[in-house]
Amino acid sequence: MRINSVDAVRGLTVAAMLLVNDAGDWSHIYPWLEHAPWHGCTPADFIFPVFMLIVGMSLQLALGRQLDAGAAPGPMARAVLLRGARIVLLGVALNAISLLTMGGHGFRLLGVLQRIGICFALAGMMAIYLRGARTQWTALGAILLGYWALLAGGGGVEPNLNLADRIDTAVLGALSYQWDAATGLAHEPEGIVSTLPSLGTVILGMRAGDWLRKGRIGALAAGGATAMLIGAAWSLALPLNKQLWTSSFVLWTGGFGMLAVALAYQLIDVRGWPPLGRSMGVNAITAYAGSWLAACALAASGAMGPLYEHAFRAPLAPLFGQEFASMAFAAAFTAVFWIAMAYAYKRGWRISI
Repeated sequence: MRINSVDAVRGLTVAAMLLVNDAGDWSHIYPWLEHAPWHGCTPADFIFPVFMLIVGMSLQLALGRQLDAGAAPGPMARAVLLRGARIVLLGVALNAISLLTMGGHGFRLLGVLQRIGICFALAGMMAIYLRGARTQWTALGAILLGYWALLAGGGGVEPNLNLADRIDTAVLGALSYQWDAATGLAHEPEGIVSTLPSLGTVILGMRAGDWLRKGRIGALAAGGATAMLIGAAWSLALPLNKQLWTSSFVLWTGGFGMLAVALAYQLIDVRGWPPLGRSMGVNAITAYAGSWLAACALAASGAMGPLYEHAFRAPLAPLFGQEFASMAFAAAFTAVFWIAMAYAYKRGWRISI
């Protein structure tokens, strides 16, 4: 049996992703819809880590039930690895399509879906073969403290000087999100080394999922508040930074996600509120990939500019400002996929990657 609140929070998170990723005019964006340029944490910076937390919770809920029912670990492990690989390949394919249709910077090897797929596979193996709570908490602590030590001993946390950027420059080079051919420097926000603390976010989600599965909502809320407090205190020594996915950022955003799920559980699963966002949540990857393809199609056809100009900027900007017009386009774009996923949910369609 699925927990409605988890699907709802996942769906609202995907909707927020689309809202942030599909501005009508990238030169005019409200500050709360933009990511922090480096250190700091804006509302937009919570979206991806909360989704990763939900990945861990979903793994724990699904695999825990199967293992308790006596399922064999081997076939489960193969299924987890294959799904992780499919998510990674989908991310690579979407980046290739973006390059072919929209141009811009060169091909990007890593990205959001690739990070999800890699962490899904690694955390899934842990959920199957390293089920003990103490083992998983120890792994989380080792990852967070180890990553802090790596950053501290590898040049600090400044752009281009930090260990993550230097490894991405050496290994990914021109395949990174940002690549300066003149200096040979690269930056990949979903890079190689920073995937390690992202795995930490998923492990935190697994422990949160175990509390949720056992009905320990008080522990889930208390754990979320504690994680945020530790993350805030840790940020005094190790700044909150989404692009490096610092250890303090893991706890700050992960704790927020735990509190959000605890609240959603009380409202939806206990009090019976409508599970707003559930239709997006059960087809989350489909909604994300579909929005990516739609943006590529609009750009490649040449329809994006005229559509934004005549339907949003011209009528809205003089009255409400350029930022409002840009956000209105993103909201309308998101609404299209919200309606499409609601229709798919009503028809019982679920597309699993």
